[in-house]
Amino acid sequence: MKRILLVFLLAATTTLAESLFPGVKAIMTPEEQRNAGIDQLTANQLAVIDTAIVRFYASNMKSQISTEAAQIAEKMRQADRENSFLSRFGLPDFSGDWRDQPGIKGRVTGWVGGNSFRLDNGQVWQGAEPIPFELVNREVEIAPRPGGHYALQVEGKNTTVRVVRVK
Repeated sequence: MKRILLVFLLAATTTLAESLFPGVKAIMTPEEQRNAGIDQLTANQLAVIDTAIVRFYASNMKSQISTEAAQIAEKMRQADRENSFLSRFGLPDFSGDWRDQPGIKGRVTGWVGGNSFRLDNGQVWQGAEPIPFELVNREVEIAPRPGGHYALQVEGKNTTVRVVRVK
């Protein structure tokens, strides 16, 4: 349906360009016509010039509309991804795109307080559940999970802990 609308819009602009252009004589003053030599042209020669101008503007409009149509189509695809079936009901979308996100690797520089820790890149993370490991000076990876959540994986441990980014 959306593609049909875009094709119709593209076809309508060509017709609109032809119907809106009144002709070279109509847009120029008599003095400009004399200076350009247009007053000496025959009706057929004027028609050829008018057709060339309409063709130029129609192709120019088509290229502008096609780029705008591509941008609109990309926005619609993005909106379709954001408004998935589950997200319409307030549920997290468990699509496979979270697997494409790289994990954050770093070294823990110290505890910030309570259940929060700081990485060497300055990020502060907090455990969504108790963290049963000593993390200071250990290599960790914070891996993405479905629904925009993250899991902490500590070097040398085979369990993960859910974490939330604080800063």
